Amino acid sequence: MTSTSARLPSEPTAALRARPLRCLFLATRPAFLSVTLVAVAIGLAGAFHDLGRLAPATALTTLLFALVAHAAANVINDYHDAAGDALNRERLFPFTGGSRFIQNGVLSTATTGRLGYGLLLAVVPAGLWLAGRSGPGLVLIGLAGLAIGWAYSAPPLKLAARGLGELAVAGGWLLVTVGADYVQRGAFAVPPLVAGLGYALLVADLLYINQFPDRQGDAAAGKRTLVVRLGPARARWGYAALALAAHAAPLLAVAAGLLPPPALLALASAPLSWRAARLLWSNAGRPGALAPAIKLTIAAAHCHGALLALSLLSKGFPS
Repeated sequence: MTSTSARLPSEPTAALRARPLRCLFLATRPAFLSVTLVAVAIGLAGAFHDLGRLAPATALTTLLFALVAHAAANVINDYHDAAGDALNRERLFPFTGGSRFIQNGVLSTATTGRLGYGLLLAVVPAGLWLAGRSGPGLVLIGLAGLAIGWAYSAPPLKLAARGLGELAVAGGWLLVTVGADYVQRGAFAVPPLVAGLGYALLVADLLYINQFPDRQGDAAAGKRTLVVRLGPARARWGYAALALAAHAAPLLAVAAGLLPPPALLALASAPLSWRAARLLWSNAGRPGALAPAIKLTIAAAHCHGALLALSLLSKGFPS
């Protein structure tokens, strides 16, 4: 590990086992669940923007169980990536290299698997309740989301290991926005797809930049991520391309009349992505120097999504 990574938070230790509930909670990587909170906020804000109202009980239930589904995906990823994460020597904890709960002896591999799949099963009753309140289309959204969360790292698909992780992540978080909207609207609609696209691409860009510190470990474990396939020099272009597409999405949507003009507030995240891209360009082959770029990528996604959600709380979508 480098001196830069040494200034990052300490990895978990076996001492956490003395507080079992806290240990299990931290194993879900709760600090990173905020990306799902923002995705739900976009969906709910879009529905409110169109309908002028929200159903509080279903909105809160949607948020709670979207967070549980994300937590399940985090733990399942740790479970299936345990061997590869053990080979990761250039990780930047807590951003890359997994939660380290298995590798540092905090939880066994079996316990991690039970926790992840238990959380996944816990989402099902809430999803069925929400579908009963909103419509059967939510079952399709939920099944697709759960399938992506599982297939991202689990065999036989292992989408991330095949260079399809970015596509899976963008699709997964777009489904969160669509699902949050559907629960309120009771029908499929175009607005949540349009509203959530830029944010989903920025979340995918976060996954993408995290692959740079993990590149050597992923390659050793046989994971053929895009950064492994392209190498750091060529892969730098991918980050910029995703960021550009993410910020072009609301701009084009406003120009086409699919989003209201206040949605352009989301473009305030562009300077953060630009700064992150410049840092990545200079340090793509130096994993220990990438923590600032990763933090800027996280900030860009949250800024973009939060400002977009706020902008949608003004006036209804164009008809």
